[in-house]
Amino acid sequence: AACNSNPTPCKDPPDKLFTVHGLWPSNKIGRDPEYCKTRNRRKRAKTLEPQLGIIWPNVLDRTNHTGFWRRQWKKHGTCGYPTIQNENDYFETVIKMYITEKQNVSRILSNAKIEPDGQSRPLVDVENAIRNGTHNKKPKFKCQKNNGV
Repeated sequence: AACNSNPTPCKDPPDKLFTVHGLWPSNKIGRDPEYCKTRNRRKRAKTLEPQLGIIWPNVLDRTNHTGFWRRQWKKHGTCGYPTIQNENDYFETVIKMYITEKQNVSRILSNAKIEPDGQSRPLVDVENAIRNGTHNKKPKFKCQKNNGV
């Protein structure tokens, strides 16, 4: 979706894998918070980068994952306090959700026969697949229009 809806096309064909697009703190009502004050300055451990490169790549520029992750932390991760304590905790949380807690959306959707193959599907099918794979956790969707679709 990011490759199809962005004015800057992806630099290489996307992997046949749904990847993390972001981890954002959310308000039930109103806009989601952005660019909050950093309370704990512990940086992301370099040892996390190989896993992040697979599950959360910068699909628009495969040569600059770290700049992309830095922007995600500053814009969204800083607003996760107190649940997210610092930058390292933010990225460990992404990895934990994707791998350890089996909130791997790629696997969940694949199990429901929903693949990243360009086919259109009813949103309810995607939501039901995610709910079935995450103990009925309701996903938050943010749809983007591409040529009016």
